Amino acid sequence: MVKQLSSMAAAEIQAQMDAVSSDPKGLPGAVLCIVSKDGRIFSHASGNIGANTKKPMTTDTVFWMASCTKMITGIAAMQLVERGKLHLDDPDEVEKLCPELEQIKILTGVDEDGTPHLVAKKNSITLRMLLTHTAGFQYAWSNDNLRRFGNPIGINELSSHARDIYDTPLVFEPGTAWQYGIGIDWAGELVMRVTGLSLNDYFLQNIFEPLGLKNINLFPTQSMKANLAHLHLRDWMDGSAKETDHILHLPLVVEESEKPGIYNSGGGGGFSSPSDYCGKLFYSQDLQVASTHIQPNAEIIAALLNNGTSPTTSAKILQPTTVDEMFRNQIPQFPQFGRQGMSPIKPGYGFPVSASEVYPQPAEQEQGHGLSFMITIHPGHTGRGGNTGQWCGMPNVFWWADREKGIGGMMAAQILPLGDPSAMGLWHKTEEAVYKHLET
Repeated sequence: MVKQLSSMAAAEIQAQMDAVSSDPKGLPGAVLCIVSKDGRIFSHASGNIGANTKKPMTTDTVFWMASCTKMITGIAAMQLVERGKLHLDDPDEVEKLCPELEQIKILTGVDEDGTPHLVAKKNSITLRMLLTHTAGFQYAWSNDNLRRFGNPIGINELSSHARDIYDTPLVFEPGTAWQYGIGIDWAGELVMRVTGLSLNDYFLQNIFEPLGLKNINLFPTQSMKANLAHLHLRDWMDGSAKETDHILHLPLVVEESEKPGIYNSGGGGGFSSPSDYCGKLFYSQDLQVASTHIQPNAEIIAALLNNGTSPTTSAKILQPTTVDEMFRNQIPQFPQFGRQGMSPIKPGYGFPVSASEVYPQPAEQEQGHGLSFMITIHPGHTGRGGNTGQWCGMPNVFWWADREKGIGGMMAAQILPLGDPSAMGLWHKTEEAVYKHLET
């Protein structure tokens, strides 16, 4: 049965979003897109693109997606697994394509004088490990040893320079733990090396263009940049959101001839409108009926809900069995992985709580991780079904895909640090409203 949102749900969600965007201590603006497996969605933009501008948010406003890029890289890697070009559990293949991963060492500590202690790894790295954050990497923004290893220059995973990925050591033996890190950047590196394409070109040719997407790119076009949302920092003194310079700078200013020198980050380099990430069928302003004008754009989340096939262009980006595998818990041996602390060493990156706090679950429930995103194995408090895929991006961008109930979406803001109470609260409230008023 086709799922739709009632006019009551639309009104409730709009009121929730407008209340937050009109609050001086809320968000300057936000966009919500909801999509079902047949591509029908509700979409609402609220507030302005920046705290210092009156230009309104629209469903075509472009956001830095940050770690929401990881799911796209997962799709790319799994396309190549389907074609026999990559394999999930072949370490020889990984180390042949990326010999750096054969020689990489484990950082066990850094002396007070800055001398690092590095030891050889015993286990080989697989693509499955890279896609599940079990390969041994951790972000330098949340690991003090890595921070000290990089001093006085530092390790900056958002520099857009390959060396900040290539030169980062492991922090644990591959396959023995879970830590959030640059593994999916390395998965993107495998995609590039096996195809000979830049990651952006691979995305364009094999995911974005088949889905008809125009406003999604690792290097925003001029029209995308003209619609770019401003980035903000939460001022914890007065509670306001203040505009700040964009921290992923180079992809926004690079000339075409310079692009080959800019690292294509599969872990956090994507820019997109939420409507391209989800889809483009809007409710009319009177909130009573869906608009009959359907934009010729498909959606990534809807394709996952529809077992790998776009419901609007009929393009098949993945086989159903591949989507099943992506949404299967890959790390049952680490049922509490997300409840580890992820305290930021660098200010502005995130909040000092566990990954499970992004979508809270009862402590007794085991957690799951699929191939490039987290899974809530059990039905959730907002109404989502079991085995729902989800993840987030640093500037408070959140997505979910509930294959059990055939619904998903994205709530996008542009404010740091991750875990902003206004943004997270809005996501949870709007998702809850979706399920409360879902119609078939």
